[in-house]
Amino acid sequence: MKHFTKADILSLEKIYRANLINSSSGYKPANIISTISKSKQTNLAIFSSVFHLGANPPLLGMIVRPATVPRNSYENLKEIGYYAINHVQKDFVEKAHFTSAKFPKEVSEFDACKLTEEYIDGFPVPFVKESKIKLGMRFVQEIPLVVNNTILIIGEIEHLILPESILQEDGNLSLDKIQDVCVNGLETYFTVDRLTSFPFARPENLPDFK
Repeated sequence: MKHFTKADILSLEKIYRANLINSSSGYKPANIISTISKSKQTNLAIFSSVFHLGANPPLLGMIVRPATVPRNSYENLKEIGYYAINHVQKDFVEKAHFTSAKFPKEVSEFDACKLTEEYIDGFPVPFVKESKIKLGMRFVQEIPLVVNNTILIIGEIEHLILPESILQEDGNLSLDKIQDVCVNGLETYFTVDRLTSFPFARPENLPDFK
């Protein structure tokens, strides 16, 4: 076993430390965030920090890195008030990964990474057509995190678009059927296989563990 103390971690080379700490939290969802500016310049960026906040109202959070350099996704979603979350699947994971490259603001990652804009009536931001699960989000709140100058973005789901074939009777989604992708670290991607399902955890349902 390898044991890193805080002092050990802080003494590590920057990229090694970033990879180690990012990987240590385990698998995370891979999502492309799509945005658009008032001048109709579109933008894509892959995020691994999207998480559930609540179902009523339907809220999702995500973390944006410090705004010490231009952050086009953050600037656009604040300017327009809307953004989209697009799940990444195996068949376009390489294109999704390279949306993280630092393109000039006037270059759309849709064009650079050969992904397709898709609009629905009444929603101002394009979705990624290739994605099989798309969420149209309304920006609700931002919370600056003083501890490291990142920003918590909270959005409300206004549209949820997905294949009916993955929707289970209880509302769960069979993400394995569409080869949804997760990420560990900054650049290593995985598909998932369904392991098992358990009943809702109540004391009276407790198995006889051996």
